Amino acid sequence: MESFTHDTFFDGNVVLSQPKYGYRFSIDAVLLSHLAIEQPGNTVLDLGTGCGVIPILLAHRCPDHKISGVEIQPELADLALLNVEANKMTSRIDIVKKNMTNLVPVDVNGTVDLIVTNPPYRKLGSGRINKDSQKAIARHELSVNIETVLITARRLLNKSGRFCIIYPSTRVIDLVSAMRSTGLEPKFLTMIHSNAISPARLVAITGVKDGRPGIETSPSLYLYHEDGTYTSIVEAMFSGRIYSKRVFITNPDLTLG
Repeated sequence: MESFTHDTFFDGNVVLSQPKYGYRFSIDAVLLSHLAIEQPGNTVLDLGTGCGVIPILLAHRCPDHKISGVEIQPELADLALLNVEANKMTSRIDIVKKNMTNLVPVDVNGTVDLIVTNPPYRKLGSGRINKDSQKAIARHELSVNIETVLITARRLLNKSGRFCIIYPSTRVIDLVSAMRSTGLEPKFLTMIHSNAISPARLVAITGVKDGRPGIETSPSLYLYHEDGTYTSIVEAMFSGRIYSKRVFITNPDLTLG
């Protein structure tokens, strides 16, 4: 029995393999690849890249970017390499097998303009740890915690570089406080809701290294209609019809051209 599944994005132009039973990426990765505010010609680093989903989605939509993905789990890093090769992106994406705690600029060809991350978000002792080691490391702060992620990001960002993270809304105060204390000033925030009548479950925040205080809050992003189908904005993300990183809507029924 094959131990991987194969998922397609952008109308079949991107193919991603991931473990059938181990850690599998979620919609969070797709959202982050769209909500990260990038600029032409950026150098980008994904901390905790898993199977390489975020670098690959970014590289497909932003062909002038040079992107690195860092992954501590060897089996996932190897899979990320295979995904990069399968999508013919080896000239634009590097995969580094390393603990981000020990990461230095030379590992990723120098400091970068933008760092993205969908890190482990559950504190130790805040729930049962999954028996599957891939899932446990990806979801619980076993190898790194949020402070480690932020310190690593600051070390690897250029002057005024940007840091974009997606995180549970229940920990938004912890996140904002930690970002500010690390010198990654929160500048742009988006609350993410399952649907128009549910409370936010995720938050995406972009910070700027040594930025000045002051944050802009975007309209909320809704993922699903009440019947469970994706909103038009999310369907557009999966199909690749959205290329602007600052597209946020409050109307889940908006029809995109």
